[in-house]
Amino acid sequence: MAAARTAVTVHGRDLSLSNLDKVLYPETGFTKGDLVAYYEAIGEVLVPHLRGRPTTLVRCPDGVDGERFFEKMCPKHRPDWVETVDIWAPGPKRTVRYCRIDEPAAVVWTAQLGAIELHPGLLRDDDRDTPTHLVVDLDPGEPAGLLECAEVAQLVQERLARGGLACLPKVSGSKGIQVLAPLAPNCGFDRLREVALALAEGLAADHPDRIVTNMRKDLRPGKVLIDWSQNSPFKTTVATWSLRARVRPWASVPVTWDELAAALEAGDAERLRFEAPQALDRARLGDPMADAFSSPGQLPDPGALAH
Repeated sequence: MAAARTAVTVHGRDLSLSNLDKVLYPETGFTKGDLVAYYEAIGEVLVPHLRGRPTTLVRCPDGVDGERFFEKMCPKHRPDWVETVDIWAPGPKRTVRYCRIDEPAAVVWTAQLGAIELHPGLLRDDDRDTPTHLVVDLDPGEPAGLLECAEVAQLVQERLARGGLACLPKVSGSKGIQVLAPLAPNCGFDRLREVALALAEGLAADHPDRIVTNMRKDLRPGKVLIDWSQNSPFKTTVATWSLRARVRPWASVPVTWDELAAALEAGDAERLRFEAPQALDRARLGDPMADAFSSPGQLPDPGALAH
């Protein structure tokens, strides 16, 4: 029997929604309808982080306990108003036609597909060769967790400030933290990767008991991986305000350096976890990440970050 469908108009676009009662997060009872409602409510704040960028969809049609897949190739059955961007992927040696999520209605359309996570790239379609920001992805190896990532994020901030580059943290909505540094359009991806590697290796050399740059699992327990390789034209990172496909509907949310420090002082990682309602409350107060992108900085010389 075909699933019951609901016709809606979202931000001026007609969409057909189905299976809104399906539970996507069994631990909390959060449904597909809740997912649609979240992305409809936060769309205006989320879209600036997606507009014009190649975006990977992480789809969980049967919920977070079911099969999930990273959908890089934009579905052929997309609405005609959902645009695409073609990016050459050196791994499979082919062009990938990503979705461009340029308006709030497109975000809701992805929710209808069961796409819980949205992962944009570091470039925009109108300038394929220029990264808009440096991303420092901090991923803890158990028993390290969010608090250890917060400590390393502070080290990243100090090191980037030494090079004259401002940055802002966001919790990933999973185990880690990402530090983003908006960039003026004066560098290419080769230079970005060189700087990201110098930053990561410099911090790892100074703090070998806390930081690694190699993804080998045997090197990671109790330490924080600085994944500098995310700074590539064909890589994507979870969007600011995107939900995550974890046990609870946590979101990737911007936080302040003071909030990181307060969580560390209290020894309370839960201060750095935000479920969908909390993320919406914070988004209504404004988007500090968007403010940061309005004042991009200059990419420093790699030598300024190495030591």
